[in-house]
Amino acid sequence: MLFKKDKGITEEQVKAALSHVDDPDLKKDLITLGMVKDIEISGKRVAFSVVLTTPACPMKDAIKNACINAIHLMVDKEAEVAVNMTAQVTADQKNRVLPQVRNVVAISSGKGGVGKSTIAANLAVALARTGARVGLVDADIYGPSQPIMFGFQDARPMMEKIGERDMLVPFERHGVKLMSVGVLVPADQALVWRGPMASKALQQIIFDTNWGEIDYLLIDLPPGTGDVHLTLVQALPVTGAVVITTPQQVAVADARKGAEMFRSPQIQVPILGVIENMAYFVPDDAPDKQYHIFGQGGGQALADALQSPLLGQIPMREGMAARSDQGSPITLMEDDLLGASFHSLAQSLAQQVAIRNAQKPPTQKVEITTG
Repeated sequence: MLFKKDKGITEEQVKAALSHVDDPDLKKDLITLGMVKDIEISGKRVAFSVVLTTPACPMKDAIKNACINAIHLMVDKEAEVAVNMTAQVTADQKNRVLPQVRNVVAISSGKGGVGKSTIAANLAVALARTGARVGLVDADIYGPSQPIMFGFQDARPMMEKIGERDMLVPFERHGVKLMSVGVLVPADQALVWRGPMASKALQQIIFDTNWGEIDYLLIDLPPGTGDVHLTLVQALPVTGAVVITTPQQVAVADARKGAEMFRSPQIQVPILGVIENMAYFVPDDAPDKQYHIFGQGGGQALADALQSPLLGQIPMREGMAARSDQGSPITLMEDDLLGASFHSLAQSLAQQVAIRNAQKPPTQKVEITTG
């Protein structure tokens, strides 16, 4: 039913029309969600902002077009509609241990060798390239690799005074703020740390770093489960965990065990989704071919078992390892197959964080007692 136009377009008409536009992920309309801001009307010109839950929203264009169509269909078909698409990343709770960090995402794997750190590095860059504020903590105590992947392996962190505290200044590469246990000791020195020492190192790089405003703080965890994982969930309310696997059954089985730690009654950290790395090999001289070297279906099977989405399947390409060794994540190659895969992956993760924050209660720090 069309609104009468004899008195010109009104704000009430605009809101009524936009109340028929739903956020596809949150399953509610934009007006109810409070996502429509700054409505301005001048004659037949209607301007307003839509504040999305993440700058990486994969439905941005669809929502914008739906808004324009709603105004034309329900208010005035001749209206000039200007929609400013902006974003404010949601947080899983307000009063956090790190007040300036909106979401903490654990990047985990059941075993080593599945490319967890490579995924974490490229995912961080892909999120940053959407406009999000991203931090990456290299918490892989026994094998920190982010300094190499981002090219600061020979650097030492600077310190700055914040109030009465001496804080570490994070490294910044490709729009990502970084800190790693690997920069706390010389690069050629083995990290032989007992559990309490590892836990203390993790807390230092998290709490003694001046992160500033961060939308997504990714934590690159060691493989498996152990003291570092328990320290993280005890120290911080973790928004959710992402599980990395390859299609191999042995990798899937180990990843399942690691995921069950997060889902255990004592911890209760939501699983945001599964990423299948090395899903298939694509040769440079035959980009239309796919070779499933490690089998097929492992990632989807794990996602089904965890009742979580399969966030993405990352193929293998020649040169990926070389670019990582050169401190240049392959995500920077936007037109490359891998770059496109990580861009899509970043959108999927941001989407799941927004859904989690809208549908689940805030994550609490874990209280673990031992007998």
